[in-house]
Amino acid sequence: MEDLLKKETVKRVANALKSFDESLKIQILDSSARTAKDAASSLNCEVGAIVKSLLLRTEKNFILCLVAGDMRCSLNKVKKILNYKDVSMADAEQVKNETGFSIGGVSPVAHLNKANILIDKSLSRYKNVYAAAGHPNSIFKISYQQLIKLTKGKEEDIVL
Repeated sequence: MEDLLKKETVKRVANALKSFDESLKIQILDSSARTAKDAASSLNCEVGAIVKSLLLRTEKNFILCLVAGDMRCSLNKVKKILNYKDVSMADAEQVKNETGFSIGGVSPVAHLNKANILIDKSLSRYKNVYAAAGHPNSIFKISYQQLIKLTKGKEEDIVL
């Protein structure tokens, strides 16, 4: 499992974290964190403390929504916030092309292409949250406030 730290996608996240705050470290899990439920089970934490990184496609670009693991992203709320008519989930190929990560390991940082980021306010319930680090078995722990600063994301009510 330690070989995961050598994967290009995980190294990209590690470098982004290190340049932001030396104390942020990637943790390799024995079991998959592909879903929020899996991650919460592996970490023995609440599902809501898991950050889901969801890439949405708009008529103009892509936007990344960071959503609490126990919530569902509201496409209608995102449409209203962005003032777009068409917002939908990106498919697996688009996610890979835009972020450089496969679904299940999409990190909130270190994307191939810069995306605007919306952060679900309900994540603020937790002092610390856990986000994917470039692979389904790798995560990092970060405070909610640090996540906002790291991603330069905009806090919004984007869940159902």
